[in-house]
Amino acid sequence: MPEPVRRHAGAVDMLPAGSPGKVGVLDLEFEPIGDRTELTGHYQKAPLHITRPLYPDPGAPDLPYVMLMSSGGGVLQGDRYRVDISCGAGASVHVTTQGATRLYRMEQDYATQLVNLAVGPGGYLEYLPDTTIPFGGTRFYQHIAVNAPPDATVLVGETLLAGRLARGERHAYTAYCSDVEVHDTTGGLLFADPLHLVPEERAVTGPAVMDDFGVLASLYVVTTRRPAQAVADVMHEALARTGLRAGASVLPGDRGAWARVLGEASPEVETAFMHVWDAVRRLLLGVPAPGRRRW
Repeated sequence: MPEPVRRHAGAVDMLPAGSPGKVGVLDLEFEPIGDRTELTGHYQKAPLHITRPLYPDPGAPDLPYVMLMSSGGGVLQGDRYRVDISCGAGASVHVTTQGATRLYRMEQDYATQLVNLAVGPGGYLEYLPDTTIPFGGTRFYQHIAVNAPPDATVLVGETLLAGRLARGERHAYTAYCSDVEVHDTTGGLLFADPLHLVPEERAVTGPAVMDDFGVLASLYVVTTRRPAQAVADVMHEALARTGLRAGASVLPGDRGAWARVLGEASPEVETAFMHVWDAVRRLLLGVPAPGRRRW
């Protein structure tokens, strides 16, 4: 737990952390059965739940699409969420969210979300949640941990708004911290990407962070299906056509590539993200990415 978030720990006047409705849990397991991947293990605890897996992608009819949902409508102070997704050997799955994740104002305590993605040999997992919007005064920590063998492929996406841009709110949150860590099956760290934004302590508008842009998006492609440089090249080519501030490069150990996009508004960044995802899909699977509509 980063100190800028941990320092705000304390009791809350509403339901305390650990109460029913404050601890959301999802534990999902996917395995290949017959000619497609199916959900074989499912545990959920409110406010987190999922839709029934659907198979809407004509290019990959064996790949289920699962939507993570919350009956709470947003993340509140004292909320503790954990999402565990296991993609078995040879299985393929796409996971997204019902819409933007709203982090509401927190006057007491903080909120956390832990996401653990485990992929078996030859597995393929896309974890592409919608945008995260931190409201003024929020204190939030997210940790995304990926565990995958060399022959597995994992796509992880993140999109962050500087705040409620339509209301003119920018970087009014207290602390937004997110860590992405990818490990091999022995527990060795392949790479990590920490993003710790604490506006009151350090400027978050520098060239190495969000500059003066309103939206930041990242896509990590952990794979050995194709050479890392080839993955980085197709990502770069897709981004070059958008006209946005963006770049792509190879991940440490040639375990894939990643891209980062900056823009002023959500639609243009979402479009750029779609172009990159589509380019990666065509390279790795030989099929296009479907539209990110909500089924």
